[in-house]
Amino acid sequence: MNEIKIYFAPLEGITSYIFRNAFSGIYGHVDKFFTPFISPAEKSPMTPRERKDVLPENNAGTNLVPQILTNRTDFFIEAAKELHSMGYSEVNLNLGCPSGTVCAKGKGAGFLPETLALQEFLDDIYSYAASDNMKISIKTRLGYYDPDEFHDLLAIFNKFPVSELIVHPRIRSDFYKGEPRKEYFAYALEHSKNPLVYNGNIYTCKDYESLANEFGAGLDPVMLGRGLITDPSLADKHNGLAAETDFAKFRQLHDTVYHEYQKILSPDINVLYKMKELWSYWQNLFEGSERDIKRLLKAKKYAEYEDAVNRILENKG
Repeated sequence: MNEIKIYFAPLEGITSYIFRNAFSGIYGHVDKFFTPFISPAEKSPMTPRERKDVLPENNAGTNLVPQILTNRTDFFIEAAKELHSMGYSEVNLNLGCPSGTVCAKGKGAGFLPETLALQEFLDDIYSYAASDNMKISIKTRLGYYDPDEFHDLLAIFNKFPVSELIVHPRIRSDFYKGEPRKEYFAYALEHSKNPLVYNGNIYTCKDYESLANEFGAGLDPVMLGRGLITDPSLADKHNGLAAETDFAKFRQLHDTVYHEYQKILSPDINVLYKMKELWSYWQNLFEGSERDIKRLLKAKKYAEYEDAVNRILENKG
């Protein structure tokens, strides 16, 4: 398979700097990482937790793009200015989050129906970007109510120098269910004036090959999220660097993330909560270990958890 550019999608609560650094050091082969969204507010462009996640000293060696979630021009620009002062030259606008609480505030996918307000917003932030030499990419869904909204949205995006338009071909009510509406990405390939990135339902090399057969060279770069969490060897497989999941690397990733969380979180249960969130994805790699995974997910102390992990990974040699 020809080498392709791979971007790591943000997953709230999972792809923090601890996970990104561990992944980058052990696996590599990711061209860009995107942060879980920063949600600027009246009093501050980012919370202390959000700031810690983007600090350059916490992200050495990763090509990181901070993502911003807002429908306020002034909030976006203040956050972008602060990120620029930290050394970032690109930020990403989140127009895809389908969460009910986010959309109710007119943010994320909830901003998509407000096409006039959205156009004014983009006019302002791209004017700022030109003055501060900042690139702005956009991650979007097809629309809020109906996928045909994408025709008007794409016409709006075409008016601006979007550094990359990352398209998740679902509408808000699809959330992450069902098949992506691939015909709309095909429409984007034909009509977008800006560089495109495909995002959605790539869990295996076969998934990618099927899409590449449909879209051709237009399927590069791709953004992987849940698929790359579920199987951390997926980027290696895409680029012909591995044929199978590398469980020695998986063990290294697990142990690194686990021990780094132990340094900053307490008591045990808070660390285990973070690890169990990862295992909600990882368990798909361990068919036949359902009993031990059940024990792992019930563990309340490190010893119980570690015993379950050891049993699960022993089965993989």
